[in-house]
Amino acid sequence: MVSKKELVKKVIGELPLTAEAYWLLRQNSHQFPSNFSLKTIRETLEESVALSLQSRAHFPAGKRVFLFASTHYWLEHVTMMGLALSGMGHEVTIGYYPYGRWSDDATQFDIRRQNIYANTVLKLAEKAIHFENMLRNNSSFAQLPDRVNMDVEQVTDYDYMYYYQTEEINRDDPMYQFRFGRNQHAAKALYHFLYKNRPDVAIIPNGTILEFGIAYRVCRFLKIPTSTYEFSDRRGAMWLAQNEEIMQQNTDTLWQTHTDYKLSTAELEETRVLLSSRRNATTYENFTRKWQRIPAEGQAAIKQKLGLNDNPVVLLATNVLGDSLTLGRNIYTKSMSEWIIRTIQYFMERPEVQLVIRIHPGEALVKHGSILDAIRKTLPQLPSHIKLIEPLDEVNTYDLMDVADLGLVYTTTVGLEMALRGIPVVVAGKTHYRNRGFTHDPNTWVEYFKLLNRLLENLRENRLTEAQVALAWKYAYLFFFRYQLPFPWKMGNLKEDLEHIPLKEVLSASGLKKYKATFDQLTFTKANSNHNE
Repeated sequence: MVSKKELVKKVIGELPLTAEAYWLLRQNSHQFPSNFSLKTIRETLEESVALSLQSRAHFPAGKRVFLFASTHYWLEHVTMMGLALSGMGHEVTIGYYPYGRWSDDATQFDIRRQNIYANTVLKLAEKAIHFENMLRNNSSFAQLPDRVNMDVEQVTDYDYMYYYQTEEINRDDPMYQFRFGRNQHAAKALYHFLYKNRPDVAIIPNGTILEFGIAYRVCRFLKIPTSTYEFSDRRGAMWLAQNEEIMQQNTDTLWQTHTDYKLSTAELEETRVLLSSRRNATTYENFTRKWQRIPAEGQAAIKQKLGLNDNPVVLLATNVLGDSLTLGRNIYTKSMSEWIIRTIQYFMERPEVQLVIRIHPGEALVKHGSILDAIRKTLPQLPSHIKLIEPLDEVNTYDLMDVADLGLVYTTTVGLEMALRGIPVVVAGKTHYRNRGFTHDPNTWVEYFKLLNRLLENLRENRLTEAQVALAWKYAYLFFFRYQLPFPWKMGNLKEDLEHIPLKEVLSASGLKKYKATFDQLTFTKANSNHNE
């Protein structure tokens, strides 16, 4: 039920200048709407602009760079990135929407207040960056190109799946309609602006979902060189892709340029220590995520806990439904859910093999859909040789790997980590380590089931060779330590990172030595070598 306050805001929000008058009477540039804050950068913006302008004088004229943000937390991040790029000689434009949340609609009154607040704060940076408010960019194009219209539908499908943690689409759902409206507005505004003001390069966060997915696809339709980027659990680094969606994690170039690369003893040990921290529910150096709820307990303990016997064990590790690392990753399946259900049905007829299904621990945080619910709905009664491990169960996934004879995965890195142990792994989805020489990679359902039949005939004979295990270790090192590039500020930790590494340090001689190569790749000033220095 809509509150009286929200109803009043909805009514007066449609009246001209009401939000503007409210802002003048009640607020100022140091205050901000409750759902939209630029406080982190506001505190240092004037100083940062001065530093950017001072640094700019020492660089030759660079490229015309377009950055995009659709929510306040990303707007803060791209503004700092823009100031750094401006300080390196580039001409920077930031297109943005003054939205507070991507998943919630807001009254016109609130959006207009957020708009005024954003304009007030960002005006402080106008000497170094041009800001383009996309809400004001009314498109003169009555029709978008068919390809862009199709992109709006595809991205909205992804948004719906991401929001509800599902692989099913209901285009009549209010959430779908809401996201479709925002995405369509973004497509028209961005197409209109970028068609008239074509930059040399565009830089877009994520590039797969929400307005970011629209921005990426519009840029590529217009053949604008486009970088996309995201962050993992590693501080001080980013994932970066050129003319691709970074969430696809394409490591082809990285792998090809390291064909003859040999891991040093130190690099191998570094990888071992990182993976040990993941196993034992601790963190390692600047990796901030704990991957397990509890430390490993050992093979005997896990067998007793799950009631496993001496029959072969197949570990099926799932992803979180609707996660952006699974969207668009289908190869021969309609969905990850279909693959899981059909795999369970296959093993229901193989009682001589124990199937352990590890539901991703991240599903404990899911508000809507769950692969656990999908399994129980389709297959409510599972035989005793099929074990279902729920997200909150006190089970360490690495203990499951230790007792597994075969691994089945969609895109999760659990598949890579099983290969490190010599366990044969079948990869069903399009993941970054597929087709690298140490996994089985079927392309059709027929291939998949024939492969299972062959592997299950004698699992011990199908363990990875020593050369394949070495290949997996090389890949793990390259992915965890070379695929990411040095970058000073992570979006989710911007305030803390700016205190630790202010713009002044980034633009210093030592900062440029550490970070400029990354900024050069973002702007296509340097080819994407995928970190093969």
